[in-house]
Amino acid sequence: MSETTGAASASASYSSAGVDIEAGDRAVELMKEWVRKTRRPEVLGGLGGFAGLFDASALKRYERPLLASATDGVGTKVDLARRLGVYDSIGQDLVAMVMDDIVVCGAEPLFMTDYICVGKVHPERVASIVKGIAEGCVLAGCALVGGETAEHPGLLGPDDFDVAGAGTGVVEADRLLGPDRIRSGDAVIAMAASGLHSNGYSLVRHVLLERAGLDLEAHHEDFGRTLGEELLEPTKIYSLDCMALTRTTEVHAFSHITGGGLAANLARVIPDGLHATVDRATWTPAPVFDLVGRTGRVEQAELEKTLNMGVGMMAVVPEESVDPALATLADRGVEAWVAGRITERGEHPTGAALTGSHPAA
Repeated sequence: MSETTGAASASASYSSAGVDIEAGDRAVELMKEWVRKTRRPEVLGGLGGFAGLFDASALKRYERPLLASATDGVGTKVDLARRLGVYDSIGQDLVAMVMDDIVVCGAEPLFMTDYICVGKVHPERVASIVKGIAEGCVLAGCALVGGETAEHPGLLGPDDFDVAGAGTGVVEADRLLGPDRIRSGDAVIAMAASGLHSNGYSLVRHVLLERAGLDLEAHHEDFGRTLGEELLEPTKIYSLDCMALTRTTEVHAFSHITGGGLAANLARVIPDGLHATVDRATWTPAPVFDLVGRTGRVEQAELEKTLNMGVGMMAVVPEESVDPALATLADRGVEAWVAGRITERGEHPTGAALTGSHPAA
């Protein structure tokens, strides 16, 4: 019998196809501790079931509860985590991308599920990712009720992975935030970003790594740490801060500044007939934004439609709410400032625009 014939006739198995069930089971055991830390009173059961259970009777206190749902991923930032062998921060990024979208309408985050796809299950690595997701859920005030880890040998390399998540929140119908509440004369409050967050990394990687060949392990004086540490800075989670604002003062709308940049995301909550003007002179973007622009000779307009430029969340509030809103955010350790105003649209062609220039760093 030839060697080829012998190989073809050998017994096949899931493990010979590249899937390690035992490693997956080990990963689940390692992540259980972190998932437990996210538990809310409404959560029933634990890991291991086919579905996560959440006691909806808790919603009886609402007159007309509206469920808010969102799903997202982290994008190509996962490539930097893979290169640097740092996996837990990606989990916080994932929660921020999902739950900060949900809170925009005024919804309280309730629960989240995750999906982790890997080329090969490394139990400690998967558990580290889940650890970050669980820690992010604690910061967002939601429960992690379940998830899926999928091993895709042949489609992904042994060290490749991706993450995605879906979340649910609830808001009273008459407390729903959005364009219908915004009025001319409202103030736009900006909340500082923790860094690049989780958008625009295809541009960032192309400029800094592929074209300029910068070393992720190199220390940068402007950052006070390595380039890799700066680029992996977790996305700030604003969910509980936004909920605190809705409890302490009047808020008309929030805008989560993600892909598309500040102006485009703010425009999504501006109603027809009104216009938002944001003054760049009210803040100075962190040095990492200048590094991307200068290294890649990226035009200002391109930077601003790709990156958050130092603002991660915006709140639109009536003038009388400005001082209490800023005080609430300051008490919670959130850097915030009045960055713009809402006016009649007039000759403005779009819902939101940036004016002025950023101060020199």
